[in-house]
Amino acid sequence: MKTIQLGNSDLQVSRISLGCMGFGDPRQGQHRWTLDADQTRDILEQALRQGINFFDTALAYQGGTSEQFVGRALKTLAKREDVVVATKFLPRTPEQIQAGVTVSGHIEQMLNQSLENLGMDYVDLYILHRWDASAPLEEIMTGLNRAVTSGKVRYLGISNCYAYQLAKANAVAEQLGVAKFISVQGHYNLIFREEEREMTRLCAEDNIALTPYSALAGGRLAKHPGETSRRLQEDLYVKSKYDSTAEQDARIIRRVAELADQRGVSMTEIALAWLVSKVSTPIVGATKSSQIEGVARAVELELTEAEIRYLEELYQPHRLVGVMAENSGR
Repeated sequence: MKTIQLGNSDLQVSRISLGCMGFGDPRQGQHRWTLDADQTRDILEQALRQGINFFDTALAYQGGTSEQFVGRALKTLAKREDVVVATKFLPRTPEQIQAGVTVSGHIEQMLNQSLENLGMDYVDLYILHRWDASAPLEEIMTGLNRAVTSGKVRYLGISNCYAYQLAKANAVAEQLGVAKFISVQGHYNLIFREEEREMTRLCAEDNIALTPYSALAGGRLAKHPGETSRRLQEDLYVKSKYDSTAEQDARIIRRVAELADQRGVSMTEIALAWLVSKVSTPIVGATKSSQIEGVARAVELELTEAEIRYLEELYQPHRLVGVMAENSGR
């Protein structure tokens, strides 16, 4: 497994990262197709065997049970210093704001809960799960910096923001002399490329790591026409992001399948090889051990410039969906 330095940090991470949204108690969260603790351990063990050392979870995943299952498994499978663990937290709710919960107090509480779930003393990367319009940036960046100076967080990241928001946040951090965001986790794959408008350019210039989620579009880029899976059938949130553009996306997906057949590899390998060529490390989920092998092989697959053009040329602009559709820009 190839590795890369994660943006402006000293973290050395695998070129593929394992997304852990598929792990956790299905009775305690948004999804009903998630894996239990034993199944989670099996996937993590296979990922480690393939050289994957970067694991991305969140406090919001299945009521915190994703963090619990991941932390419990990693404790028995790897030395803490040999893995890079990221987790995420959401901004304050309107009810918390009304109750007078401060930004700094909220960050501390969320971080302590995540560390308890993970059974760890620190996380390598602590990520603001979505843009926080509820407080001045000075308060947010100062509160996050306290998490770093406490020793409980090594580096900071952000998810679901515009390029100008990331640039503004890091400019504020520089003015205050506090920790900046070294990574951004956005929605980016072969059938959703809106990050290329500004975010990819900002990150290239400022050496901010791109660690996109939905690398396989909820499995759509890994399935031939007519194939399905439990997630494709049951994940209503992902369906809300992709169903409206299914017809135009299908033309690109057919090209992924065609190229996979020509190269004698899986569609997963083609789609991820394209994305690996664009970003630091895509976040890829897996619910079967066999999927890990294909994910790992993608790092070794190099597409030609002609193949990349063939995959890209049919793309049409998409409206923002999911969390970014709710980003007010304030």
